Amino acid sequence: MTRFVSLAALVLASSVQAHISDISNKTAEYAVQHYQQAQIHTLANMVSFPTVNKKGLETPNNPDFIGFKQLLKIKAAELGLDYQDFGHTVLIGLGQQRQKVTVVTHGDVQPADPSKWQQSPFLLDSTSQPGKLIARGTEDDKGPIATALYAMKAIKDQGIKLDNRIELMIYLAEESDWAPLKAFMKTYEQPKYAITIDASYPVVVAEKGWSLVEPVFKGISSQQGVYVSDLQGGAFKSQIPEDASLVLHNASAELIAQIKTKAQAFKQIKTQFIKQPSGLKIAVAGVSAHSSEPEAGVNAIAYLASLFNRVDLEPNADGQAVMFIRELIGTGLYGKQFGKIAYSHDFMGPMTVSPTLLTRQGDAITLSVNLRRPVGKNATELESQIRQAVATWQQTHEVALDALEVMLGEPMLLDSAPHAQKLLDIFKHYTQDNDAGFVSIGGGTNAKLFDNAVSFGPSMPGKRYTGHSEHEFITVEQLKLNLRMYTAMMIELGNM
Repeated sequence: MTRFVSLAALVLASSVQAHISDISNKTAEYAVQHYQQAQIHTLANMVSFPTVNKKGLETPNNPDFIGFKQLLKIKAAELGLDYQDFGHTVLIGLGQQRQKVTVVTHGDVQPADPSKWQQSPFLLDSTSQPGKLIARGTEDDKGPIATALYAMKAIKDQGIKLDNRIELMIYLAEESDWAPLKAFMKTYEQPKYAITIDASYPVVVAEKGWSLVEPVFKGISSQQGVYVSDLQGGAFKSQIPEDASLVLHNASAELIAQIKTKAQAFKQIKTQFIKQPSGLKIAVAGVSAHSSEPEAGVNAIAYLASLFNRVDLEPNADGQAVMFIRELIGTGLYGKQFGKIAYSHDFMGPMTVSPTLLTRQGDAITLSVNLRRPVGKNATELESQIRQAVATWQQTHEVALDALEVMLGEPMLLDSAPHAQKLLDIFKHYTQDNDAGFVSIGGGTNAKLFDNAVSFGPSMPGKRYTGHSEHEFITVEQLKLNLRMYTAMMIELGNM
């Protein structure tokens, strides 16, 4: 499955040639000529703040977020823009018009494993791979913030009069907690137009619902037969896991040889077999990716469990988890082994099902399975099918889960948004891709909290999205293209 899906019969792209005003064109070129290097410098400053939310520490009290907001305040003043701090949310604006265009983004980032980066993930690396700007947050979402700021500055420099205020909304807990933003939206006046710059081009009009299934396994091994222990894998729930491992005990030479043969057959992964005092450690290395597009990664947890197909393991917590993953999920992406849960939508594509994280508390193991669900099946039916599949699995193995949590997010599909066609025109104009159309993504953005919000960049069609991966970057050329398109977007919608 590719990230971008043809709109098919749901929405027909306009056949009228894209038209952008001369003012938009001239200002976009002015922005690139005067502020391309400035946006890179500002991005370097932004990524230096490790704005990862921490449990037990409220975002407004976190020193990294305090420093990040101070940078935003200084930058807004330097660029001649107004600044408002609402704790979890910052608003930076251009103009005092009554109606507004809200550009939605976020300043928090996912954790990063420093061992997997050539330089610190919180230092903008422009030398390891020339042409790429590598750091946590470059694509998701500090690069877009920097671009939006200088698009606004270019418009202000040129003295362009707009009918609508431009307001950049920067939320600071998008990756972890939407509750403060939901509370803020109760008093925030809905804008005339809303655009998130936290997704993909050309124009995103549909988003799958972020969902989670979490079985909790508990059991003690007799240690008499073949069993596994120390099962671990994944970094966070929205990342396809790059690493997973366990320790195998009481395995015969024949069984070990069988597992090694399977590992060799999986060309997608690298597997290590390391002798331990009490067994054999098996470590799998895959490729991390955003869990909204699991096809872009290689799931180390899924492949580790699949090494044990048709291996009879004792049902301790670790063994139960391995059996659950290999039997109900496997290495597929769409839940076809998981009872009757699999389904697809003509435009939005299939639901994806990815084991993303293993966490241990005492003798219990929680498996986080991240689903991205399209429209086409209601939540009640899907939850019933999930629970039935899990119940059948328990009966088959004569085990009982310690708990099962199911959380199903709502997908979004807009078949008409008043500004979607204008954004598509802008994309066509600056990319010369006249076949571009509206798209659907697996990710979920804050667009769901706005009336008729659509997403516009920063990820290009056909390019791997690197946000949430341990290889996140944005290219210098992409920043330049974004600056042109975001400047034109603000002018065109600012006068629409």
